[in-house]
Amino acid sequence: MARDLKLAIGQYSDRGRKEKNQDFHGAILPDPPLLGLKGIAIGLADGISSSDVGGVAAESAIKGFLTDYYCTSESWSVKTSAQRVIAATNSWLHAQSRRGQHAYDKDKGYVCTLTVMVAKSRIAHIFHVGDARVYRVSGHSLEQLTTDHRVFISPEENYLGRALGVNPQIEIDYQAVPLEQGDVFILATDGVYEHVSAGFMTGAIAQDLDAAAKAIAEQAYSQGSPDNLTVQIVRVEELPDGEAQEILGQATELPLPPLLEPRMVFDSYLIQRQIHASSRSHIYLAIDTDTNDVVTVKIPSIDLRGNADYRRRFMMEEWVARRIDSPHVLKPCLPSRKRNFLYTVMEFVEGQTLTQWMTDNPRPDLETVRGIIEQIAAGLRAFHRLEMLHQDLRPDNIMIDKTGTVKIIDFGSTRIAGVAEAEPSVNHEEILGTVQYTAPEYLSGDGGSPCSDLFSLGVIAYQMLTGRLPYGAEMAKARTQSQQRKIPYRSIGPTVPTWIDRTLHKAVHPDPYRRYGELSELTFDLRHPNPAFLNQAAAPLIERNPLLFWQVLTGVLVCIIVLLLIYPARP
Repeated sequence: MARDLKLAIGQYSDRGRKEKNQDFHGAILPDPPLLGLKGIAIGLADGISSSDVGGVAAESAIKGFLTDYYCTSESWSVKTSAQRVIAATNSWLHAQSRRGQHAYDKDKGYVCTLTVMVAKSRIAHIFHVGDARVYRVSGHSLEQLTTDHRVFISPEENYLGRALGVNPQIEIDYQAVPLEQGDVFILATDGVYEHVSAGFMTGAIAQDLDAAAKAIAEQAYSQGSPDNLTVQIVRVEELPDGEAQEILGQATELPLPPLLEPRMVFDSYLIQRQIHASSRSHIYLAIDTDTNDVVTVKIPSIDLRGNADYRRRFMMEEWVARRIDSPHVLKPCLPSRKRNFLYTVMEFVEGQTLTQWMTDNPRPDLETVRGIIEQIAAGLRAFHRLEMLHQDLRPDNIMIDKTGTVKIIDFGSTRIAGVAEAEPSVNHEEILGTVQYTAPEYLSGDGGSPCSDLFSLGVIAYQMLTGRLPYGAEMAKARTQSQQRKIPYRSIGPTVPTWIDRTLHKAVHPDPYRRYGELSELTFDLRHPNPAFLNQAAAPLIERNPLLFWQVLTGVLVCIIVLLLIYPARP
């Protein structure tokens, strides 16, 4: 049975010598599968002492983070989720200050520090604004992991250089720290760490963590601390295995289904006929006997059923489909009854794949190609908004229904940022797509990005217009960046305007940093001539065909050497 992440947490907060406590702290330990997808959040905030509403700001910041963080998309990475929540909280606090009676006095507004640690899988993600601190215990000493955002004018005068609520935008310090079993972290406000030695803190954590937190705060008080006192102690009790069961539940443990046959009733689905079969899956047209809906039933490949990674990716496809809402992405059919086998059910799209469409339309007009590419791009944006990369965009994975609506299908190769964080033991850089459409950075062993999906889309657009690939079969063979840069792009020719050709050349550039940064830029340039591509002189030979350039240069040099040998220079 897969292990879950387990932390022991001790907390204590007291007003100390002040009239009221303007610190606030909290932690949430969710149950699976949220534990695997979002992790455990611990945080504290310190309201500035010059403001009567500093404590309100601190409480709002912690309660808001612990609530809103777990409401963000499960597919988002910890960094994206936390930074967006903190940025939203900062904007809200700043707006509250501007509405108050001290609108232009930042020292009396809704201002506080915020320090949060999110432990997910085997990584601690630390987000920090202000002068609270996070320490990692190392023997009898403390390693400070955060930087104090305090500006010193003189030994007696200083001010907080960064805090929540001061400005409309906020800069957030972030770092990811690997976790080991037995690791101990201490989060403390300045009222504590300025008055307690590292030796006392490390000695106190040998006891119950709540008692240790209280002992550290009381020590700060006895040493004359004039401020509020808040301490949180986190100890890593157990680390997870990094498997997907905690995300998919028991789906991967379901029995494998048999090969299906027409007229067969399978889990209340009446099988009509087989639609598609490959080494990766078998897809059948079926009727749901409970609703009479026409659906497709997909079962795992017979050849790959013994592969645990394949089964996990197979079930992840439905997980992805449930979270994307786009008319250009295939929809799942959620089961209304118990599932007895491992399979997925999706909507039935009556139409044809883009591969078949290109066979039927070998010379499509440019406007039709634009329309199809724009619809595919809209579907891809739905993936990218959720920090997902499709990674296997190709004509066989695109359907066009009878109304002309384009849908992206087959999500078995999709990379999900939030899930990838929960499975550090899995090789997420494995090439899962079809190499002819795979971005070069995957082939050279680098990670993908939204620009990688954009490359695949550019290849598809080029193929629709020409019937061939922009680099032939050569790019699929290149495994290093130097090899990839030497492969010449094949110009489309006079069948399309030059600016269209240059648009696609940019989309499929081997260097991801020289492609379009956004899908919208590509679709815009396909409709509107980019001034940079109009009346532009032909690119130098070294850019159009590096191999030919060096061959010509070598030939010229050889000729010069031969001439020098035949006609040596006279003294």
